[in-house]
Amino acid sequence: MKLSLRLLACLFASASLAASAAPLGRDDAQHLLNRAGFGARAADVADYSGLSRDAAVARLLGETPREAASPIPAELADYVSPGRIRQLSDEERRELQRRTGIALRRWWVDTLFAAQSPAEQLRERMTLFWHNHFVSSVQKVKSARLMLEQNRLLRRHALGRFDELLHAVAKNPAMVVYLDAATSRRGSPNENFAREVMELFTLGEGNYGEQDIKEAARAFTGWSIDPATGEFRWRPIAHDDGFKTVLGVSGNLDGDAVLDILLAQPQTAELLTRKLWREFVSPTPDEREVKRIAGRLRAFGYDMRVALRELLLGSAFWAEANRQSLVKSPVDFVVGSFNTLGMEPPDTAALAGLLRQLGQDLFAPPNVRGWPGGEAWINSSTLLARKQMAERLLRREGREDLRQAMLDPAYQLK
Repeated sequence: MKLSLRLLACLFASASLAASAAPLGRDDAQHLLNRAGFGARAADVADYSGLSRDAAVARLLGETPREAASPIPAELADYVSPGRIRQLSDEERRELQRRTGIALRRWWVDTLFAAQSPAEQLRERMTLFWHNHFVSSVQKVKSARLMLEQNRLLRRHALGRFDELLHAVAKNPAMVVYLDAATSRRGSPNENFAREVMELFTLGEGNYGEQDIKEAARAFTGWSIDPATGEFRWRPIAHDDGFKTVLGVSGNLDGDAVLDILLAQPQTAELLTRKLWREFVSPTPDEREVKRIAGRLRAFGYDMRVALRELLLGSAFWAEANRQSLVKSPVDFVVGSFNTLGMEPPDTAALAGLLRQLGQDLFAPPNVRGWPGGEAWINSSTLLARKQMAERLLRREGREDLRQAMLDPAYQLK
């Protein structure tokens, strides 16, 4: 006798409930912690092994400090204005950029290692996720202090509400400089931010028109920074206060109104969910699940913990076919190797340089689209560099027992 669809659904639901209630065990705990953080430490695996899926995910999503555990370096303590930089000689300017750039990258690597608990590691992973979503680069911003403050902003909002993060990032001085908003004014609007906020930050390609970009660019005029202090500055005299229409909504729109219009579109939550799926689950999102989770995300006011809980408790996350389906980023590979092996990192400035060699130069994504990730992390040059790092690490620690495991191609996956 064939089972009815209703009975099959009930059996499937019962099996899912049983899996959620049972202890994770070592393999499932390691899978969860590897995906949610940067390498699964042995003590954390043992701790999480006895938890159910629900309890483990709830602990991961618990409250954590919203500021970096590592102190701000002395080199980054002060904002250096463009006026002060112009007073320097060429040699002094290059030395300032070199010194602050090294301090900036070292600070983030220190912060990655300072994230001790799995929940703190998840916050760091989401900070890196947002850095590659709201892309900006120290190479164009030319202020390590502004990039530091942007990173701190991303960390504070990493597990909070996306709508609040979007509004905050849009007025963040590093972003204002990176996407040329500071030069945008009435009668001569710069379209860079308007275009990227639609294409990359919210709606995705194909969900807006060129006229929407032009009208939105007018709405964002007047958003600038004070070059003397590096703080955001609203300049009413530069703002176009005329009538505008964006995505069918008309009125005397300003920048905040446009962001709210974008947040109201279902495509925004769907774009975020797809990106989170590729970050935590597999390279190929399940569109049915994407729409379901995106609906939950919108229903709960863009609370990112809601989306993450749905993803981490979903059957796709635990499916055998999706395990070892994601290529480790350089940060995953380097930081995760030290964490997994329980080793103390050497000079973190050197590790920041290694990350650059491996293709992930922190605070300097290649372009406004960020690092493409996935299989793009691996090529003949970076694979050799990964192999050399693993060999040096194991030789230093005398861990010949782990040599084959770390040099196996599967170690590049998670």
